[in-house]
Amino acid sequence: MERVAEIIESSTTSFTAGAYELLSAPPFGTLVRAQSRTAGMAVYGLVYEIRTGSKEPGGRAVVRGRTYSGRDLYDAEIYHEHPDLAEVLQTEFSAITVGYVEDERVYQYLPPHPPPVHYSVYECDRLELARFGETCDFFRGVLFSSAIPSDELLAATIRAIARARPDGRAYLVRAGRELASLLKDDYDRLSAILRRIRP
Repeated sequence: MERVAEIIESSTTSFTAGAYELLSAPPFGTLVRAQSRTAGMAVYGLVYEIRTGSKEPGGRAVVRGRTYSGRDLYDAEIYHEHPDLAEVLQTEFSAITVGYVEDERVYQYLPPHPPPVHYSVYECDRLELARFGETCDFFRGVLFSSAIPSDELLAATIRAIARARPDGRAYLVRAGRELASLLKDDYDRLSAILRRIRP
């Protein structure tokens, strides 16, 4: 499996990684795996934010859509005409920690320590995603996290897990029941999430 990024910031509950390729972060809601210093252990996170900006602290990207000769450039043309952008811009993504795997056993709660800075990050394949989705224990941690788009994130992840599993429809029903249990006192929020996970 090819690594897609490396950790550039890490805490107990989340981590941020710099993508090796500009504009190539894993999609929103993707399950990613960050290596740990402990042999046989890796930390799982869900991508909740993707951003691209200047590599320089406090720097900003500048307009590149018009040349000095007055010729207009659009979208991908800008990157083609300015290959140096890959040297001055960086794509980063942040993930909320939702569990870890140790000696092939998956745990859906916080790991003993966060992944170290500069360690590798991988995008989980369908098999690993389906295996992680065997239980729904991580739902609570995502739903009640502040400062992230928790409802959208959980809905995107549930849809991805359902697509990765052979029993996708049955998984959606099970996920819906778990959500109903967690949000029994907030019908409007529950309804909004259920609409987002409908096939």
